[in-house]
Amino acid sequence: METKDLGKTSTGIQPNVAALLCYLFGWITGLIFYLIEKDNKFVRFHAFQSIVVFGALTVLSILLGFVPAIGWSLIPVVYVVQLILWIVLMIKGYQGEKLKLPIAGDMAEKNA
Repeated sequence: METKDLGKTSTGIQPNVAALLCYLFGWITGLIFYLIEKDNKFVRFHAFQSIVVFGALTVLSILLGFVPAIGWSLIPVVYVVQLILWIVLMIKGYQGEKLKLPIAGDMAEKNA
């Protein structure tokens, strides 16, 4: 697969691979790449979006754990959404695309 020119990264990793890795362990790898990648806006976009999306879903899962019955029944739904987003965002990042999610994508563009 031929990827479009996404520029160089300060990490030496191909930008599309770095974008995929931003999502690999959710907000944790997003934070790592956001802190170490200084030059590439494409990678920084994916890193910041990963922090916002998966950070918010992690917090939501924790908060739902404190709500008996209704909260507990919604946790599996959050996990399914998280799994789908995780797969789709990694694929799009690897393909060299920016899938800009509502709210998180706007925040990522401003902070990339």
